[in-house]
Amino acid sequence: MRQLKLKLRQTILSSTVDLLNSIRAHKTGLTLAELLSQRPDLARRTAQRLIAKLIESGKLEAVGQGRARRYFSVDNSPDKVTSTTQADVFPSFIPLSADSQDILRYINQPLQARKPVGYQLEFLEAYRPNKTWYLPEPLRRQLHKMGKTTDVDAPAGTFSRAILNRLLIDLSWASSHLEGNTYSRLDTRELIEHGKAARGKAAIETQMILNHRTAIELLVANIDSAEFNRYTLMNLHSALAENLLPNPADEGRIRRHAVDIGKSVYRPLSAPQQIEDALTSLLSKATDIRDPFEQSFFMMVHLPYLQPFADVNKRTSRLAANLPLFRANLCPLTFLDVPEQAYSSATLGVYEMARVELLRDLYLWAYERSTQEYQAIKQDLAEPDPLRLAWREFIKQAIREVVMHPEIDPLSIIQKSVAKQIPQHEQMDVKALLVEELRRLHEGVLARYGLRPSEFAAWVARH
Repeated sequence: MRQLKLKLRQTILSSTVDLLNSIRAHKTGLTLAELLSQRPDLARRTAQRLIAKLIESGKLEAVGQGRARRYFSVDNSPDKVTSTTQADVFPSFIPLSADSQDILRYINQPLQARKPVGYQLEFLEAYRPNKTWYLPEPLRRQLHKMGKTTDVDAPAGTFSRAILNRLLIDLSWASSHLEGNTYSRLDTRELIEHGKAARGKAAIETQMILNHRTAIELLVANIDSAEFNRYTLMNLHSALAENLLPNPADEGRIRRHAVDIGKSVYRPLSAPQQIEDALTSLLSKATDIRDPFEQSFFMMVHLPYLQPFADVNKRTSRLAANLPLFRANLCPLTFLDVPEQAYSSATLGVYEMARVELLRDLYLWAYERSTQEYQAIKQDLAEPDPLRLAWREFIKQAIREVVMHPEIDPLSIIQKSVAKQIPQHEQMDVKALLVEELRRLHEGVLARYGLRPSEFAAWVARH
C-alpha cells in the first residue's frame, strides 16, 4: 500500500511538472482547451486540479474568464509586461476617439491601480429608448448605409436566410475565436457542413462551434416571433451553453450565485432577485428601441454588463446583437477578424467605467469589416425576375410541350400557348422569356421541365 501511494505521488508530481513545462513553453499562455489538445493523455478534471494547485502555489496565473481564460507561468505573466507593451496590445489599425483612448489608458493600468466597482443600476436606468443614444445619428446613418441589402423591404429574415450557410460558418467561427477557440475557419466549415471534427482539437471547442450553429439557426428560423424577451434570451443562452457548463441546470437559467470577472475589478450583482429585476428592465428597454443598430449595440453593452448567466454571457450578447439586424434584412455583424484583446478591452471599459466609447469604436470597425465580406454575397443574390416568377409553371409546361413535339415548329407552339393563357399586355415579354429558355436548354436542366435526355436528343436532332 505504501509503495502504491508513493507511486501515485510520483505520478502526480510528474504530471504537474509536465503540465507546468507545457504552459511555460508558451509565452502567450494556454487555455484549458489548448492544453488538453496538447496533452490528450490528461483527463480534464485532473488538469483542472493540477492547475488549481499550481495557481495556489504561485507558479501559475490565470488571465481572463470562462472558456477564454489563459494560464501563464508566473515568469510569462502579463503583469510583468511593461506599460508600453500593454498600450500596444490594442491594435493600431482600429481607429479610436480621444474618449476611447482615455478608457484604454485606465484599463491598461495594473489591477491594483483600478478602483473596485460593482454593478451600477443607474447606468441602465438612465437610458431612455429613442431619446438616449449610444450611437449618434450620423453614426447610425453610416451603419445603415454600410449594412443595406437588396432585401431591405422584404419580409423579416429574408437576407439572413439567403446567406445562412455562409453566416453559420463566419459567425460561429469568429464568435468562438473570441472565446479562445482554436478552430480555423476551414475547420469550422468542415464541421458545420460535413460534421467532421478537426483532429487534435478538444471536444469543448467542437461543442462550442456546434452550439453557435444551433443558436444561429434558432434565431433565423424563428425570426418572425423572436423578440427581446425572456423566452428568446433564455433559449438562445441554452443553445449556446449546451454541454459546456459545470452544472447543466444553469443552461438557459438566471444564475443563482456570484461570479467573478477574471483580471477585472468589476463585481456583478450576486442576488438573484436583483438580477431578475435588472434583466426585466433591460429587456423592456431593448424592446422599445426602434433603430436596429442602436438596439443591437444596447444588447452588446448591457447584457454582458449584467452577467445574468453563470457563463456564456458575451456569446449570448453577440448573437442577440444580430437579432435586430436579421429582422431588418441588414448585413449581419459576424465579428470577423476582431482581435480578442481588443474585444476584451472594450468590454472592460463598460464593466469598470460604465462607458461605451471604446466598445462603440470597435463595433463600428467590426461592422464595416463584416459588410466588406458580404458585399460580394449581396451582389451575387440577384433579384428574381418578377415575370419569370409569376409565370414559372406556365414556362415549364410550354418548354415541355415544345420539346415533346419536335415535328412542330417551336415558335408556333409558343405563339398558341401564350395567346391562350397570357394577358395581352404581357404576351411579348413572356414570348421572349420562352425563346431565351429554349436557347439555354441543356441536359443539366431537363429535370426542371420533366424531360428525359432521349426526348431532348430527339428534339435537338430536328432543330
